[in-house]
Amino acid sequence: MSTEQIPSGRTRHHPLAPPAWLLQGLRPSTAPIPWAAAMRAAVALAAPLAIGFALDEPEYGALFSMGTLSGVIGDTADAYRMRILNIAVPQLFGAVGVALGTLVFGHGWLAVGALTLIALVSGMISSIGTVASASGLVFLLNAVVGAGLPLPRPWWTAPLLLTAGGLFVLVLTLLGWPLRGRRPERAAVAATYRALADALEAAGRPAATAGYEERRLQVTQALNHAYDLVLGRRARVHGRSPSLVRMLAQLNVVIPLVEAAPAAHLRGRPLAPEIPAAVRDLAVAVEEGRTGTPVLDLPAPQTPAERAVDSALRHAATIVHLAEPDPYNVDDRLGRPAALRVRARRAVRDMMMSGASWRYGLRLALCIGLAQSLVSLIEVERSYWVALTVTFVLKPDFGSVFSRAVLRALGTAAGLVIAAAVLSEVPRGWWDVPVMMVLAALIPAFSAKGYAFQTAAITPVILLLSDLLNHQGFDLIRPRLLDSLIGCAITLVAGYLLWPESWHTRIGDRLADTVDDAARYVERAFAPVADEAALRAARQSRLQARRRIYRDLSGVRSEFQRALTEPPPTGTRAAAWWPLVVAVERIVDATTAARVRVNHGAPPPSPAEVAALTAQLHTLATAVRTNTTPAGAPVPPSSPTSEVLSPLHQEVAAAQALTHPA
Repeated sequence: MSTEQIPSGRTRHHPLAPPAWLLQGLRPSTAPIPWAAAMRAAVALAAPLAIGFALDEPEYGALFSMGTLSGVIGDTADAYRMRILNIAVPQLFGAVGVALGTLVFGHGWLAVGALTLIALVSGMISSIGTVASASGLVFLLNAVVGAGLPLPRPWWTAPLLLTAGGLFVLVLTLLGWPLRGRRPERAAVAATYRALADALEAAGRPAATAGYEERRLQVTQALNHAYDLVLGRRARVHGRSPSLVRMLAQLNVVIPLVEAAPAAHLRGRPLAPEIPAAVRDLAVAVEEGRTGTPVLDLPAPQTPAERAVDSALRHAATIVHLAEPDPYNVDDRLGRPAALRVRARRAVRDMMMSGASWRYGLRLALCIGLAQSLVSLIEVERSYWVALTVTFVLKPDFGSVFSRAVLRALGTAAGLVIAAAVLSEVPRGWWDVPVMMVLAALIPAFSAKGYAFQTAAITPVILLLSDLLNHQGFDLIRPRLLDSLIGCAITLVAGYLLWPESWHTRIGDRLADTVDDAARYVERAFAPVADEAALRAARQSRLQARRRIYRDLSGVRSEFQRALTEPPPTGTRAAAWWPLVVAVERIVDATTAARVRVNHGAPPPSPAEVAALTAQLHTLATAVRTNTTPAGAPVPPSSPTSEVLSPLHQEVAAAQALTHPA
């Protein structure tokens, strides 16, 4: 299903059919199964159990496997250096968390206060970034486990075993580093070229058959991912590594081709098949590290759009096959990341000054405090599962809190069916090892399909490990379901309904900011320049602005996808505003196409026409901020004074039609 089709939930359903937002969360993703990760998970979780049984210490083996479980869940990055951060850093936080939890185990209200404070810190840490979010999650999860389970003594035993388990996953992951080296980064750059070839192949064809908009989105996502990998690696490499310089140069020269694609699409005629074929050949050259003199057999260009594509493709072919690009003539386009200590200091400062960070930390602390207070006042079996459920569900950066609570309840129920069969039919002992291999392999496979599927896969694994520590067998099933439902209820009430920002639409201001950015991009694209140096500076500034807008639009799309899984009114409003997201992307594309055509011979627009379009976009942004739902009244496009901006006028009019008062 294409991304533009997401709001299909507005169509009428049978009265007894499940709501669209729930079906959206239960629909499995089309992502491929990560077979290598599944094999690593099977070995990582089963091997410690086998060693524990061999040494007649199954409890130690279970604790070690609990540590590997968090490592398996966090093993999602492509580049090996990012895997080190994604797995190792959360393990350090997890060790601190389980140590603190162990120290307050059995201390009643002291444990409640300690876990509430840990939840506040965990929530605020999670707002920094991806690695910090995973670290905050593991920090709180392990603290809850330490405070709720009687772990082996002395106090440092559990932190040591859990951390060793996570590092064991890291070791298994890094075994392929000597063989694969920098292949993830190289594959990401090649994937960008392949995505661009698909977009060029669809350019100029009817939207209903070619799907250019969807393929253009895939180009943006591939380019973002490739820059993140390459620039993230450069942030940790001192000096200029020749291989990284070459990959960055190959990535930079794809941008003029990306800019030329909208111009080729707007001309309304398909490109010659030799052009996407040549781009795919460049992808193979990037992946194989091919050098030499490129041979291109391209048709002669006739229009400004064709000249833009031809010029960008020939330049890209030259740079891709160049063995040693000039290291001093390769810029980072997005800017090289600052030193790690500078970024860490900046992140901590932003976290402490951010209202959103404090609000999320307080929401998480409130829910954990309520969960721990409840199980302290009322006798609840396996009470630590209540706080664990709250922690897993209340992760707004992972998706909608409401839908995650519902999906977790459904996924837990499905996982309990599997766990019941295992705990009732499989005898405890060595039979747990092959069973664990199968269940562990399902975690990466099911995680790729969605949150409910991931929960269904993780639940029997955790229950099997818990049984090795508590020896309760089938009696774990009912308390596990009850505690999960209690945790989901606490999250829905104290972490969702009591906070208006949860159920009011949060997408309007961010979308309006992106419209304002598009207005500034239009202004910058056609700003007059005095000399050649100013022209180069303007081009660099324009490239950075365009990349920033597309990154912001990717974030807006993610926010919409999250909102669409919520019940009305949030999901309904998100579906109503969705066409404007697509319209803003088309405005940016039309602006880029016009600039490319001007660069290759088309007459430039007048400053008055550019100013008029900019003013219309700023007015559109104001309308987005003030309207709760789009009215959808038609707005005729303004009369263009230049042919080159005619498509842009059409796109702006289409966007205005969504917010114009009825």
